[in-house]
Amino acid sequence: MSSLPPFSSSPSSPPASEWPESRTLTVWDKGIERGFRGVAIACVIGVGLLLGCIVFFIAIDALPAIQSFGVSFIIRQSWNPVENVYGAGAVIYGTLASSAIALLIAVPLGVGTAIFLSEDIIPASIGAGLVFLVELLAAIPSVVYGLWGIFVLIPAYQPIGQWLHEHLSWIPLFSSPPIGPGLLPAGMVLAIMILPIITAISRDSFAALPIELREAAMSVGASRWRTIVSILIPSAFSGIVGSIMLALGRALGETMAVTMIIGNVNRVSWSVLAPTNTIASLLANQFAEARDLQISALMYAALILVMMTLAVNIMAQLIVSRVRVIDKL
Repeated sequence: MSSLPPFSSSPSSPPASEWPESRTLTVWDKGIERGFRGVAIACVIGVGLLLGCIVFFIAIDALPAIQSFGVSFIIRQSWNPVENVYGAGAVIYGTLASSAIALLIAVPLGVGTAIFLSEDIIPASIGAGLVFLVELLAAIPSVVYGLWGIFVLIPAYQPIGQWLHEHLSWIPLFSSPPIGPGLLPAGMVLAIMILPIITAISRDSFAALPIELREAAMSVGASRWRTIVSILIPSAFSGIVGSIMLALGRALGETMAVTMIIGNVNRVSWSVLAPTNTIASLLANQFAEARDLQISALMYAALILVMMTLAVNIMAQLIVSRVRVIDKL
């Protein structure tokens, strides 16, 4: 067997002995470095100032309502513009309940779809088409989702809701008869809207895992599903949590689609078949005609929504940081 010929570099690649020596930065290069660093710092500070200004001006406009109603505004359910009595308890409940229903539906579907698309369960050509379809869901305007919910989802869901009420009305979740718009259809539409976020970020998290994890698990006799459940999901857990929290932030602030199908009734009900309201829907419906104290009350509700989304993002960051610390240990 003949020996291999010695390696020779291509004409366009000079030998290592002829490579130019690393040079020190010139005054011009140092100026560019300082300028780039300054621009980056300015951008970071600008984003922080922008967020601070938004919160500050909302809080200023909300100050009369804060002085009038105090902390009881958060738990009071009455919203009566005629008597100037306002409370955000019902809309806070509707915001949290609709988002919770959306997560209960979207998280299993999103993570399962991400696993299906990232683990070569189907041919790559079909997988690419499915990825495009999932991402297309994010490009559909929210008003289209609302129209779809009114003309397609609610008529299809009505017989199911009626059956649940007739046979399971002893359960508080189904204690009220379905009238069409309500909490459950709003949560279902929200689930479809946040599904692309969970799927895309979770899929990227699975794709970023080193191939050695899969090979090591299968080399000791683990099946594909055992590898996914025991190795891949725990390894990508921080990315999955991040996707869920981002999706939750989207669900909390969604306006148009929810406004069209949630019923817009400022009332707390244990039944998922009953109509209710959200903070974003309340703002969309009443801000145009609001006056004086009502505007301040709406800004107070908007401030609460901002604080809720900020708390969600802080919680996501803490969870992700905690998971990374545990992984390093």
